[in-house]
Amino acid sequence: MITFKTNLGDIKIKLDFDNAPVTAKNFQQYAEDGFYNGTIFHRVIKGFMAQGGGLASGMDEKTTREPIQNEANNGLSNKRGTLAMARTQDPHSASAQYFINLVDNGFLDFKSEDIQGWGYCVFGEVVEGMEVVDKMTTVETGRFGFHDDVPKDEIIVEETIVE
Repeated sequence: MITFKTNLGDIKIKLDFDNAPVTAKNFQQYAEDGFYNGTIFHRVIKGFMAQGGGLASGMDEKTTREPIQNEANNGLSNKRGTLAMARTQDPHSASAQYFINLVDNGFLDFKSEDIQGWGYCVFGEVVEGMEVVDKMTTVETGRFGFHDDVPKDEIIVEETIVE
């Protein structure tokens, strides 16, 4: 279990080492290293997802480890409350950023092993604190540099606890 203590409340996460071993281990290592402490949820879209894990306060990008292999072909679906890895257009570019699905987002699931079909790897789920994630969608968002949907009042992961 991993608990994110945020300025809006606690979010408890259970990782799925059986279906996404590489991704779950990667996320846990970032958590154990304290990497997520001080990061913000920098992209929040009501009715879609809340993204965090790569930017510190002030939208300051953090340096990450090398990207990992996409495990989205693990049979898990981007359902409400699940965590998935954020990535670029390159299917195997995920490193530290993740998002929490606010609704069922099946269109993000694995379809095929090509650029359009890889999808986004689900590797865990929120087991307590989904009301905190829902609360994130009530904050006002706007543009910050090249980024859209940025909360105007920062949502900060103040502490990460790995159990």
